[in-house]
Amino acid sequence: MIEKLSWLGHASFKIKGKTKVVYIDPWKLSGSPEPADIILIGHSHFDHLSVPDVEKIQKQSTVIITTADCASGLKGNIRIIKPGSTVMVDDITIQAIPAYNVNKAFHPKSNEWVGFILTLDGERLYYASDTDFIPEMKALKNIDIALLPIGGTYTMNANEAAQAAKTINPRIVIPYHYGDIIGTKEDAERLASLYTGETRILNPI
Repeated sequence: MIEKLSWLGHASFKIKGKTKVVYIDPWKLSGSPEPADIILIGHSHFDHLSVPDVEKIQKQSTVIITTADCASGLKGNIRIIKPGSTVMVDDITIQAIPAYNVNKAFHPKSNEWVGFILTLDGERLYYASDTDFIPEMKALKNIDIALLPIGGTYTMNANEAAQAAKTINPRIVIPYHYGDIIGTKEDAERLASLYTGETRILNPI
């Protein structure tokens, strides 16, 4: 899946699978982006829920999987999720994983915002969304790729992300949530220096 994964900057990703194109939290999309089959949106902050960007990639058949508070501002084929729920779109499985802060107030657990485990083409990708290192991560198993925020302030910092990576033990860790608003490439490099497994630092496209 790593070959099919593109970082679009900040917290936005695109995965081009064998049969489906999936976007996660599309924001500040440039040019004429490829239409989406599935769009995942984990919470309602402006840098994750961007209606204009959703509309750029939405087609009539696009499935949007998101939380209840996000759904009210969107149109189309919307499926609402909350932590612990699972949605199937054809042969693709999307699990909603809790995403929240433990020592700051930006992302309260009570909001029921989420990250995702996406099972696509036989691999499991975990997108943590805006979260700290939370106890629920200890239950995550058999993750091939873990996308972890490292910018600090609103999410985990690099040190905390390294602890999360050690706990999740994925095949590959990819840092994000830096380079726009908060965080720098040096934060990503710090994660790579702290985590003993494989870290890949992607260039945004």
